[in-house]
Amino acid sequence: MNGPLGEITTVAGRNSFDVAAVRRDFPILSILVHGKPLVFLDNGASAQKPEAVLQAMDTMYRTSYANVHRGIYALSDAATGMYEAARETVRRFLGAADASEIVFTSGGTDSLNLVARCWGQSFLKPGDEVLVCESEHHSNIVPWQLAAAATGAVVRPIPVTDAGVFDFDAFTAMLSPKVKAVAVAHMSNVLGTIMPIKRIAAAAHAAGAIVVADGCQGAVHQTVDVQDLDVDFYAITGHKIYGPTGIGALYGKRALLDALPPYKGGGDMIETVSFERSTWAEPPARFEAGTPMIVEAIGLAAAIDYIEGLGLARIHAHEAEVLAHATDLLGRIPGVRIVGTAPDKGGVLSFVAEGAHPADIATLLDQRGIAVRAGHHCAQPLMVRMGVSATTRASFALYNTLAEAEALASGVERALAMLR
Repeated sequence: MNGPLGEITTVAGRNSFDVAAVRRDFPILSILVHGKPLVFLDNGASAQKPEAVLQAMDTMYRTSYANVHRGIYALSDAATGMYEAARETVRRFLGAADASEIVFTSGGTDSLNLVARCWGQSFLKPGDEVLVCESEHHSNIVPWQLAAAATGAVVRPIPVTDAGVFDFDAFTAMLSPKVKAVAVAHMSNVLGTIMPIKRIAAAAHAAGAIVVADGCQGAVHQTVDVQDLDVDFYAITGHKIYGPTGIGALYGKRALLDALPPYKGGGDMIETVSFERSTWAEPPARFEAGTPMIVEAIGLAAAIDYIEGLGLARIHAHEAEVLAHATDLLGRIPGVRIVGTAPDKGGVLSFVAEGAHPADIATLLDQRGIAVRAGHHCAQPLMVRMGVSATTRASFALYNTLAEAEALASGVERALAMLR
């Protein structure tokens, strides 16, 4: 490959994935930034949207929009069918046993807050412990701190190694009858580490604890089967899976959802209402108060259909190839240290460089049209653990190319030459 963006090479010789064709499905990838072709490497924060998603949402607004569940007229009936079909798409995507185990939320953060509020404040008591991996995003730390403050429980961190690997021996040593819940991301948004969720769940269940998995990154970069993993709750967010913002989903085992009180009050989550008392609808309606994210759910389903149509295994193989190429190139740059070196990690590459602040590197990369993220990535405890205040993070998606990995490395070299 010649030049940083001289060719958008089809990475098809090894994994039969036509990235050039895929890129044509994403309108935004054709724009220029500061007069340069956009190289979008901030997918861990939010991914771009394919034409299929944009069209599905536009068509819904233009031809099929009405409020769901309450109407007895044709348009509402059609909208309800599409909304519930979207729930079935998410069920299939996550491998849940039944669509009633899929709750639509406003995103991954909302999903995790729902669990911490409804389950945590119902079942935790003083002296109970919640084990939370120290590499977690704040959205899987702070809700548990709030639940602990309300119940008298304690939040304890599960350590990761210097390479960013989940310390399973330390974890099992922490398990005791006091531990009621274990919260861990399927994949770290900073390290790219894919955590051994199935093994974690088996150990936690043997100790009598539930497992709450943040799948906002994990569901993007690997195939998920919640029944095989045997997690109790699994949270995803739409905008990282090439879908719209404002929509996510929470998988919960039906028996657990049945045992939980509502998250919010309002229409559609009730069975009966009087001024004396109210009774609650069955899950998932119990947790979906008010008018839901109707069009966003249709967009999420379209995004899932799109990536499943490309083939999840082919996508993941392509992303692994781009990640490996970028890791190799950045690893050759003097003074650059990659943060998170677990084997078989997902498409996230965080790094620091001697003599340069991550924000300055990101700013100079932006001048070359390269979008990366700099900061603590909503994982401040992990930054402390890894001995850094911030990192520059490149996160890869199905439309990124080997040429873009080379553009990243070239841009970092040029930035460091200016900053040092």
